[in-house]
Amino acid sequence: MDKKSYRGVLPCTLAAALLIMVIDPSATRGENVIISGTETSKGYGDWLTTGHSYDESRDSPLDEINDRNVQKLGLAWSYDLDTDRGQESTPLAVGGVLYTTSAWSKVQAFDAASGKLLWQFDPRVPRKTGVKSCCDSVNRGAAYWNGKIYVGTIDGRLIAIDAKTGSQAWSTVTVDQSKPYTIGGAPRIIKGRVIIGNAGADYAVRGYVSAYDSETGKLLWRFYTVPGEPGKRDGAASDAILANLAAKSWSGKWWSETGGGGGGTVWDSMSYDPRLDLLYVGTGNADYWNKLYRSPGDKDNLFVASIVALKPETGEYVWHFQETPGDSWDYDATQNMILADLTIAGQPREVLMQASKNGFFYVLDRATGKLVSAKPFIPINWATGTDPATGRPDIVADARYDKTGKLWAAQPGSIGGHNWQPMAFSKETGMVYIPAQEVGGAYVTEKGFKPRSVGVNLGVDFLQAGLPDDAEKVKAIRAQMKGYLLAWDPINQKEGWRAPHPDYYNGGVLVTRGNLVVEGDNDGFLNAYNAKTGTKLWSSDGGSAILAAPITYWAQGRQYISVLAGYGGSSGLYAGEANWGPDGPRHNKSRVLTFALGGTATLPPRARVETLRPEPPPQFADAATIAEGAQNFTHSCLYCHGGAAKGTGVIPDLRHSPLIGNKEAWSDVVSNGILSDKGMVSFAAAYSPAEIESIRAYVIERAQIEKRLESGGHERPVGQ
Repeated sequence: MDKKSYRGVLPCTLAAALLIMVIDPSATRGENVIISGTETSKGYGDWLTTGHSYDESRDSPLDEINDRNVQKLGLAWSYDLDTDRGQESTPLAVGGVLYTTSAWSKVQAFDAASGKLLWQFDPRVPRKTGVKSCCDSVNRGAAYWNGKIYVGTIDGRLIAIDAKTGSQAWSTVTVDQSKPYTIGGAPRIIKGRVIIGNAGADYAVRGYVSAYDSETGKLLWRFYTVPGEPGKRDGAASDAILANLAAKSWSGKWWSETGGGGGGTVWDSMSYDPRLDLLYVGTGNADYWNKLYRSPGDKDNLFVASIVALKPETGEYVWHFQETPGDSWDYDATQNMILADLTIAGQPREVLMQASKNGFFYVLDRATGKLVSAKPFIPINWATGTDPATGRPDIVADARYDKTGKLWAAQPGSIGGHNWQPMAFSKETGMVYIPAQEVGGAYVTEKGFKPRSVGVNLGVDFLQAGLPDDAEKVKAIRAQMKGYLLAWDPINQKEGWRAPHPDYYNGGVLVTRGNLVVEGDNDGFLNAYNAKTGTKLWSSDGGSAILAAPITYWAQGRQYISVLAGYGGSSGLYAGEANWGPDGPRHNKSRVLTFALGGTATLPPRARVETLRPEPPPQFADAATIAEGAQNFTHSCLYCHGGAAKGTGVIPDLRHSPLIGNKEAWSDVVSNGILSDKGMVSFAAAYSPAEIESIRAYVIERAQIEKRLESGGHERPVGQ
């Protein structure tokens, strides 16, 4: 094997890869193909890590399914999952077995060719943990290494599972479970170390990433991404750099719960360069969002909204690049990072690429972290550009709502120009394929902000940014929201082509050597495009939103494409009517969909039912109480129950609940927590009985408004 072929190798040794081939020789094609940058004499079409290879390119060498025959692609098999929440997992394919993860951190193993369920592992996450997750009970994938599957759970555990039997090998708690930490991201395996971060930077936590021994679960090192209380050390790999550099970039009492904890959680993206021996992690937004309440002034707040390079064996800091200094807009830098070797201005460059949530496409020197280039890939208004030497953004003064006290209408908003849905890079076309979106958002300081002990705390007043009730205004706002698959030239920093989607929020991306780009959409279709031209070549209705990234693999002499479907996630929970389908809240059915040439399996038709809307109860409160309830609902409830109490279909719509007409029943649920086992915990520690009643008054008001807007008593059909 040529030494160059080790670049971007799979997260296992060559010996392990060859062992897998021996276990399942039927999976080989008997011809030379390039597998994750490694050329072998008996090409093998596995997908062993979430990004396909250490470079996270999601670029598969398989080409049996290609731009000439993709029209013959059909459903080979499907499997209905047992939890209809958001499904965001990238599957793994190892030795003829397909491994998926689903909501509530469950893990499934299927025969990759037939779809037969081999086993399911349920970590039994308490449903009350859902209140700690800003963005649904999602899981984005597992890791494979040395016969084990590794998964992080919503309640903060890291679990090793025997890949053959589905039995637990070990489990370790990676977070303080008394705090609002969760895990939704996929682990990575480097040199026998399981690397995992966590989420929670919309609550009051301090971010970090950790490494555990893959055989025992023992903690090997930890790197905190933001400093803790001044003068105190953690005994962690991050101590020196936090004390010598990062701590100087903060002010106020950010480390305390009343200051937000700092945030900067490593909740998703990582990549690894074996030659440089560098692990790259992307850090999340600052906590609280509003800098006024977190860290007043002009300091940068390292290392939030940054890319940080570490030594994977020790967690030692090497370099960082901060994309959004002093982040106040939820501009995480956690979108997937792709490593590539490009020729720029006639010179070979080893680069790291990221299409950031803040709307800039960054190309960095991955050895040093120095900026190569940065250009907006969507229209933006929060910055006018970046310093070509440092990459520091030129932030527009009016964007600092924490200083102006005014409403700031930002592009992009907190959903970002590119969110968690992974992009892909083709080594053949040289293009990066981005699930891009143009969705603005409004920010204004929440006056008199006080953090609540349960639920989200941001310091931002979203009540003023709520969608209007007027149907024509809603239609006009939606018309401005765009989503598209964007082919981006990273060398010249310009658009190659775009393929518009019917909705703004769309799925992760796969690219193959068959000149195909494959991506799902929020309307539930899996689509294949010509990678060079953007022409749509094929589409299939999956019955529910397809937001997860597809993979492709080889099993039993055949190429397959597999993806998870299931509506939910952050947009699916709280985007309110802006995320409804044409007939109301979207249909939701979670399943695994697997396609092959000549596939003949079918799915049942989408279920369509009439939703019963009971007569709203009479209003019991005055205007002031309703207004107070609107503020309280917006602070704590919309993240699950939808903006302006307009449910999106993932969780039952409160406006149609019989509870809103019964004070005692409402109190039993919201105050006493009698439905905690279903995820609705008690908010008694956060709100007084009178405040809880004000929320009920607001929901009744919303139900009455909906009834008034229904013309002639028409019942809008909605998805089941």
